[in-house]
Amino acid sequence: MPEYPKLTAKEAEKILLKNGFILLRSRGSHKIYGKNNCRMVLPFHSGKILHPKIIKKMFEIIEKC
Repeated sequence: MPEYPKLTAKEAEKILLKNGFILLRSRGSHKIYGKNNCRMVLPFHSGKILHPKIIKKMFEIIEKC
């Protein structure tokens, strides 16, 4: 299992946007990004590190799309 970096929501957002995802909508503290038929929901809590499962899922979705 590869070691994933510890990222904040802003850092994860930059990675998604760099890989062609666009902001579809936001609701409360969550932002939804999409590309083709793939969708990724990022919780935005300022300054907090995202849970490793969220980061793992993000990289899986980026590879898939």
